[in-house]
Amino acid sequence: MIPATEYRRERWRNQLGWTREILRLGEPEAWALRLSIAEIERDAAFSAFPGVDRELVLLHGNGMRLQFGAGVLDPGDAAAHADGLIMGTTDGDGADASTAGAARVVELLPPYQRVRFAGEEAVDASLLDGPTQDFNLMWRRDLLHTELLHRPLVGTMLFFADPGSAWAIHLLAGQASFGRDSALPPLAAGDTAWLSASTRTRYVLDGGGELLAIRVSPLTGTPD
Repeated sequence: MIPATEYRRERWRNQLGWTREILRLGEPEAWALRLSIAEIERDAAFSAFPGVDRELVLLHGNGMRLQFGAGVLDPGDAAAHADGLIMGTTDGDGADASTAGAARVVELLPPYQRVRFAGEEAVDASLLDGPTQDFNLMWRRDLLHTELLHRPLVGTMLFFADPGSAWAIHLLAGQASFGRDSALPPLAAGDTAWLSASTRTRYVLDGGGELLAIRVSPLTGTPD
């Protein structure tokens, strides 16, 4: 379990903002997976991450407008992750920035709209009404496959981890606790749990609130 108080705050790669790193798999400059919370206090360009795919979820604030430059994410990959994503529009829970075209504009609005895009793309963020905080999922597309789900937590949820899949659970609101067999401490709003196992393992989560559940599967090898 990773308490929110232990997230590591650091500058963006392009020095134009701040992020609080939740989790990183791999070396500092050669990671396979990275979870963080971006703090956007002013209009700014996003850092470029070649070879990386990204998904951004608005956590707090009144939203922002993202201007995307040229570059197209594989439509098949986006379609496989359509939960909460509306292709080529900003209606509903989010948007997919893989829509073809030289430039695209996506607005992220509360509550919890999100967008998936390629890390190579030029992206400029314009705040709509004050600062935002945004959950930032990034992964190496040649190593990992990810699926991000936004779910209410009402009672019990089950997660199964094995060598082919691990889970990151980020509690958006409320309180939750895992079964005693897990030896994991309770989760408060803002905390994150990383669930991985060398053999098939069941994790029982009880509580009330909302969460992001990110399933991570290796294309080759095993996340650790």
